Amino acid sequence: MTVAPRLAALTEQLLGSPLPLRLRAWDGSEAGPTEGPVIVVRRRRALRRMLFRPGELGLARAWVAGDIDVDGDLYEALAALSELVWDRADAPAVPRTRMLSVVPELLALSGPLPLPVRPPREEDRRRRPGTAHSQRRDRRAISHHYDVGNEFYELVLGPSMVYSCAVWGPGTDDLQDAQAAKLDLICRKLGLREGQRLLDVGCGWGSLVLHAAQHYGVRAVGVTLSAEQAEYARERVAKEDLTDRVEIRVQDYRQVTDGPFDAVASVGMAEHVGTARYQEYADRLFRLLRPGGRLLNHQIARRPLADEGSYRIDPFIDAYVFPDGELAPVGRTVNLLERSGLEVRDVESLREHYALTLRRWVRNLEQGWDQAVRLVGPARARIWRLYMAASALQFERGRIGVNQILAVRTPDDGASGLPLRPRSWVELTS
Repeated sequence: MTVAPRLAALTEQLLGSPLPLRLRAWDGSEAGPTEGPVIVVRRRRALRRMLFRPGELGLARAWVAGDIDVDGDLYEALAALSELVWDRADAPAVPRTRMLSVVPELLALSGPLPLPVRPPREEDRRRRPGTAHSQRRDRRAISHHYDVGNEFYELVLGPSMVYSCAVWGPGTDDLQDAQAAKLDLICRKLGLREGQRLLDVGCGWGSLVLHAAQHYGVRAVGVTLSAEQAEYARERVAKEDLTDRVEIRVQDYRQVTDGPFDAVASVGMAEHVGTARYQEYADRLFRLLRPGGRLLNHQIARRPLADEGSYRIDPFIDAYVFPDGELAPVGRTVNLLERSGLEVRDVESLREHYALTLRRWVRNLEQGWDQAVRLVGPARARIWRLYMAASALQFERGRIGVNQILAVRTPDDGASGLPLRPRSWVELTS
C-alpha cells in the first residue's frame, strides 16, 4: 500500500473518525475526500516531528520547517483541522491504548531513527531564563516578536503600521482607513484636547501618538520595549516635525514615573502582562492618571473556563509567536481594573473587526510572499501566515474576542468628565 492511504487509515484509527481533508504524501500518493484543500506531507520527517512532540506543537514544527503544507484554501484547511486539534480541548482524550496502537506503523513510515531531538535552528523555541513577566524576561519576549525587521511589518501591516484590530465602518474596504478610524475612535473615547498629556503604553511604531498629536494637539509619550519599533517611531516623529510634542522611549511601563497624564492608552499590550502581574499593571496605570483622567485598554480576551486553573497558554503561540503571552476573560480584566480604583464606564467588543483585520494582514503577506521570505526567512514567514490565519478563524468563531474598555480615575467629587451619553462617539463611526 502507498503512503497516503496508510496515513489516512492510521488517522482514522487514532481519532475514531475519517480524515476530513485529502492527504498527499511524499511518494505522490493521495487519499481522502476529492473536494477541498489538500494536506501535503512533503517529507517523512514530518511524522518524526509529530511522534516526538504529539499534538499541536509537533504539527507546528512540521509546518514551520516546511515538512507539511496546504494546497488550496488555508482557512478551509484550518477550519477542518481545528476539529481534530484545537477543538478537541473539551473532548475526551484519545485513549492511551489507541495512541500506542498506531505508533509502530508511524515509526515504520517515518524512516530510520533517531527522531529529531531538536528542531532546525531557525524554528527553535527561544530559551527564556528568569521569572516570567520580570522586566528582563519581558524585554526578551517582546524582542522575539517585534524585532524581526521593520520592513517585514511594513509589508504585513501596510502604511498605517498599526498592529492591532482596525475598526471597519460601512463601506470601508481599505485597511489604512480602517486603522485611522480605530486611532481616532480611541482619541475620542479618551476625550483628548489640545495641551493634554497622553501616555501610550506599548506604542509600537508610534501611530497612535502621532495621530493624537497631529489631530488633537496633545503632548504624547510612547513607551515600547522594542528597540526597532522605537527607532522607527522616532524617525516618523521627526519626519512630521513633532519632536517638540511627541517623545518615544524604550522603557517598561513599570519604569514610567513622570505622571500624572490626562489620558493613558494601552492597545494590544496587556496580553503581554500576565495574570500574575495584571493587578500591578492596573495599579500603576491608575497612579499614572490624574483625577478625572481616562484609560483606554484595548485587549484580546478568551472565553472563561469552568475551571480557570486549567488554562494553558497555546503551545504554538508560546513557542513561536508571543512568548509568555496570556489571555484572560474580559470580566476578569474589568474586575482587576476596578479593583485598582478605576471606574469602568464602557466596554465595546470589536471581535468581528479583528477577524477582518487579520485576513487583510494575511492577504498582504501572501501577496508579498517572496519579499517576506527574503526579509525574515521561510520559517518566520510560515509562522506568521499560520498564526494570523488561525487567529482570524478563532475570532470569527467567537473562541477569542477583543474589547476596548474605557475607565476613569474618578475624582473624590464623582465628576467623571464624561458626557451623559458616553457612547456619543459611536455615532461618528456608524
